[in-house]
Amino acid sequence: MNTSLSKNSTVPKSKPAKFSIAKILLILGLLLGAVYAGFPILWMVASSFKSNTEIFAYPPRLITESFSFNAYSVVLTNPEKVRFFINSYLVSILVTLFTLIVGTLAGYSFSRYAFALKKPLNMIIIGVQAVPPITLLIPYFSLIITLKLYNTYAALVLTYMVFTLSYAIIMMTGYFNTLPKELDEAVMIDGGSRLMALWRVLIPISLPGIVGTGIYTFMLAWNEFLFALTLTKTIDMRTVPVGIQMLMGQHSYEWNEMMAMSVLGCLPVLVLYLFFQRYFMAGMTAGSVKG
Repeated sequence: MNTSLSKNSTVPKSKPAKFSIAKILLILGLLLGAVYAGFPILWMVASSFKSNTEIFAYPPRLITESFSFNAYSVVLTNPEKVRFFINSYLVSILVTLFTLIVGTLAGYSFSRYAFALKKPLNMIIIGVQAVPPITLLIPYFSLIITLKLYNTYAALVLTYMVFTLSYAIIMMTGYFNTLPKELDEAVMIDGGSRLMALWRVLIPISLPGIVGTGIYTFMLAWNEFLFALTLTKTIDMRTVPVGIQMLMGQHSYEWNEMMAMSVLGCLPVLVLYLFFQRYFMAGMTAGSVKG
């Protein structure tokens, strides 16, 4: 009897040991993944405070002895480089604003109305997401030239919206599908219109989806390089990604300025994500529940 009890008592003791080992391995794996993903960013930040010669010093050092804000000073006091940031902010904000307005209205229509071309339009919207943007570069360039929009903000805004709008419509349609239609009907019974139901009832409770879609749209517009390079030609129209590439000269690279501009270019997206992380995650999850 005692032997059976002793055997039974030893069984559960092995489970916590296995669980703790698995947990430790999981934590170590996550830490290694975090170091692997975060070290390039840490190196970029550290290099932005070095001189060009120190960046290539051997053996390489993460922490510099001659800590300097010179690269940031050069970037922030140069009108051309400041113009890159102004252009990126302006284009990204306009793209986000227009995409949210059109995407919200279109998403509501796809969610609440039944019309003849609903399924074909859905297929086209999903198909746009599947097309690699680089394959559309030459057709869009020809179209922009024909419309006489080359080297303008309108060219960038309209082009970016082609790619961001399809995503916004898909996300907002899925989000509105999670909301009961009784909310719309209650407003209409009280004498309100569809737009009133959308504006006063659905949009306030759809804020996570709207914010999540807006952040993702801003990120796409802010980081886009290929079309910004192709559809603009003067320095006063270039955006931050193109401005960073322009620091690669024929005979020398301004690596510390490139790192400084990269750090400054990451800040807007990072700040947006940190402040609206809760909305972003909720919007991404809810928007994928129903299609």
